[in-house]
Amino acid sequence: MSQAPRQKVSRSFWIKLGLVPIGMFAFAFALVPLYSVLCDVTGLNGKTNGVSFDPVTEYEVDQNRKVKVDFLAATAAGFPVKFYPKIKNMEVIPGKMYTIKYIAENRSDTVITGQAVPSIAPGVAAQFFKKIECFCFTKQTFQPKDPMEMPVSFIVEPALDKSIANITLSYNFFRIKDAEKVKSSEHTAAKSVQPKSITVTKG
Repeated sequence: MSQAPRQKVSRSFWIKLGLVPIGMFAFAFALVPLYSVLCDVTGLNGKTNGVSFDPVTEYEVDQNRKVKVDFLAATAAGFPVKFYPKIKNMEVIPGKMYTIKYIAENRSDTVITGQAVPSIAPGVAAQFFKKIECFCFTKQTFQPKDPMEMPVSFIVEPALDKSIANITLSYNFFRIKDAEKVKSSEHTAAKSVQPKSITVTKG
């Protein structure tokens, strides 16, 4: 019984075979920047739009510098909650943490769920106004005729341009479905809502 003749392996076959591990290496190398992009988009690994958040941040405090912060409040049409800040404004020293409170009272006879959408003016100050704790981070449920105190803890970073002497923090409360539409259309959530952190200051 005769053996089947062996097929001759061409040179191009060996070239293609040699390119396989090279291609695999290149693909693995490409995964590194792809992973970074994924982190930037999804916020994985503590990254959001290229910004990493350190759980502990130290600021050098300039006791001689003060910034006035005004507090405003508004509600969407048909939202039956009286909403206002306990104080209208205050002077703050950049680098120090402050806490103020807003009051909300549901004037209707039914339970209301809403979401506060924050904004900062002037817009260039937004990246230097860090909210450590804020009722705007989560949905809020208001029982009928039951006033609520809602705290906001914040820091104005020392890196704020020294030409800015006044910042306005305002909130607009919406029913939860309306609030989601506003967030989606304005794309403000990622810019204005900051993750909770522990801050250490130096006097």
